[in-house]
Amino acid sequence: MADTKYIFVTGGVISSLGKGIVSSALGKLLQTRGYKVTIQKFDPYINVDPGTLNPYEHGECFVTVDGHEADLDLGHYERFLNVPTTKANNITTGRIYQSVINKERRGDYLGKTVQVVPHITDEIKRNILLLGSKYKYDFVITEIGGTVGDIESLPFIESVRQLRWELGKNCLCVHLTYVPYIDAAKEFKTKPTQHSVKTLQELGIQPEILVLRTEHELNREICRKVALFCNVEEKAVIQSYDVPSIYEVPIVMQKQGFEEILLRKMGLEVGEKPLMKPWNEFLDKMHTATETVKIALVGKYVELPDAYKSINESLLQAATYHHRKLDLHFIQSEKLTDTNVEKELSQMDGILIAPGFGQRGIEGKFAAIKYARENDKPTLGICLGMQCMVIEYARNVLGMKDANSTEIDPQTSHKVIDLMDEQKNLINMGGSMRLGAYDCEIDKHSNIYKVYKKTLIQERHRHRFEFNNEYKAEFEENGMSCSGINPETGLVEIVEIPTKKWFVGVQYHPEYNSTVINPNPLFMSFIEAALVKN
Repeated sequence: MADTKYIFVTGGVISSLGKGIVSSALGKLLQTRGYKVTIQKFDPYINVDPGTLNPYEHGECFVTVDGHEADLDLGHYERFLNVPTTKANNITTGRIYQSVINKERRGDYLGKTVQVVPHITDEIKRNILLLGSKYKYDFVITEIGGTVGDIESLPFIESVRQLRWELGKNCLCVHLTYVPYIDAAKEFKTKPTQHSVKTLQELGIQPEILVLRTEHELNREICRKVALFCNVEEKAVIQSYDVPSIYEVPIVMQKQGFEEILLRKMGLEVGEKPLMKPWNEFLDKMHTATETVKIALVGKYVELPDAYKSINESLLQAATYHHRKLDLHFIQSEKLTDTNVEKELSQMDGILIAPGFGQRGIEGKFAAIKYARENDKPTLGICLGMQCMVIEYARNVLGMKDANSTEIDPQTSHKVIDLMDEQKNLINMGGSMRLGAYDCEIDKHSNIYKVYKKTLIQERHRHRFEFNNEYKAEFEENGMSCSGINPETGLVEIVEIPTKKWFVGVQYHPEYNSTVINPNPLFMSFIEAALVKN
């Protein structure tokens, strides 16, 4: 395609409607038609990235292949499109202002007064157009975070308005809005949608396509009414009603001709409707599964499942490919003790020790690991979960009673987990961890080799602390194998207990590298082990 097409997805009425899922579904539909597609997210908060945000504040922090800490929606983009994202796929207000201020300090503006328009909006537009100009995508879908009418979103909306004029037919706006059902009146209400579109129009943007988010399917009369009052073609009013799984959204959208409408509006050939065979095969496995696999996720942010979004989805994908329904139990590690751990975990098929930071809930993770190890439960530890496996083993097998991580106890006499050397002199907290994809060499004689079936893998990281190699020989002499090593630094990436059915800890985050079409082999193997009955 000669020119990159730019699609903007905005949201109205309320937040958390699912712009990320709608953007991902649209991207998937265009991708199945042979187009090269990417999706980016603009977040209107002033943080430079979400790396320093509490998960309760913003859900999980996703990490791209090039080491950028990003919004969790980028996880959805990758899981749907099966294409890695980079720093260019997630921009915050903080990044924009930081860039403009740095340019002003260098004298790039030649003494001009630096203003929101044109300098901030020009920087936003530059970042929007970058993916198309540099990486030659056919379609760049840009999700604008927040809700139309928010003060913090205004520079992004103004940038979209300007691009609409500059790009002409190569630019289109999709607006996602909410149609509530009032139970007392037994009817849907379209007025919030009308006001949302009116607000967008007042800011200079007329959406070409409306997506109506609703709990139940709407009748055509409601869609006709919305089209009339919002200046949108009736056929361009699409519904996004509740479905059992987010992975069904592309199919629901395809049946309504979502991408066909978009292609026609952008002057492109529609052609035949793609079959989406691999996607439908995945959904068929999900729909026809009758048996379950019961997994416990032990962590301290379990009240907010979005804190572990990529892990949850990776487990679901692996369970589906094994033709099982995922029965995921969130276990609050703060409440887990040696006294109640058997009651909480004995009925589980597998146990996952979640990543995280800090001391809160750490003793509960040790209790879970000790129970899992002694009762030979299939267990996967991720990042801090892997470090907890090492600490528990040092305490209860190697006899190092005060063994710990220096993150938890800087004065411990057995620093089996310690701060990485390159982290010791850092001052800034943001974006300064070991981030992004790194190589890992796997011992060909290990159990983990049977999982990946190759000796060199690459997985993404997000951590400051590491296995202390001074203890490596002692661990290996006493039954815990260090079976994955970073070839450059010697960092221990994987530990396992070969004599157990399946007991693996990984320093990296395999959940960042698991998609619908290519589920991560570590999760596939974990679920497989969980299905093996004693």
